Amino acid sequence: MPGRHDIGDFTLDIVHRDDAIVVVNKPSGLLAVPGRGPDKQTCVVNVVRALVTQCIAQPAVHRLDLDTSGLLVLALTSEAHRQLSDQFARHQVEKVYEAVLAGSVVGESGTIELPFRLDPDRRPYQVYDPVHGKVGITQWRVLARPPGFTRVEFRPLTGRTHQLRLHAADPRGLGCPIVGDRLYGTGTGPGQLQLHARLLAFLHPVTGARVVFTAPPPF
Repeated sequence: MPGRHDIGDFTLDIVHRDDAIVVVNKPSGLLAVPGRGPDKQTCVVNVVRALVTQCIAQPAVHRLDLDTSGLLVLALTSEAHRQLSDQFARHQVEKVYEAVLAGSVVGESGTIELPFRLDPDRRPYQVYDPVHGKVGITQWRVLARPPGFTRVEFRPLTGRTHQLRLHAADPRGLGCPIVGDRLYGTGTGPGQLQLHARLLAFLHPVTGARVVFTAPPPF
């Protein structure tokens, strides 16, 4: 089962599979979980359920945005789901992202802490709100500075919706939107949103050993 699987217009790379978990490298544009309506059923969860007959009905323990590519872990058993969900809730899972931002970021590294919430009139857009927002925390460092852009590594310490996209674009964060971001930037640039989950590390739900998975960005 590990290897590349063609799903319509997408290719899903299954990085690892054992009796408890599946780790995939999700392409940009493919849903992580089913959406509402028959046109939003092609997704990582349904592909894994079709490939693994003993998979539980709800294997997702975390998500990536539609436009974000990179590593996802799914649970095949109820106990694995409980164990992994607990690690995510306790912020014990290490996640590293790589992104290309439009513009030149000031500084070389730092930590962003911004409170934000959903704008109900512009779903799923998130807005800065120091009163009612929930704080998202992201560590960042510059990897390279190609002309007109900045390649950045992100380590999110919380898991808020659109956290990295908002932290990149908001002037109280880095002030440079991610290339290709249709919500917080101009949506222009070469191909996909240039945000990729490059590394995922956690304790295996059966063995308890720390496992690390990596996938280089496609941009």
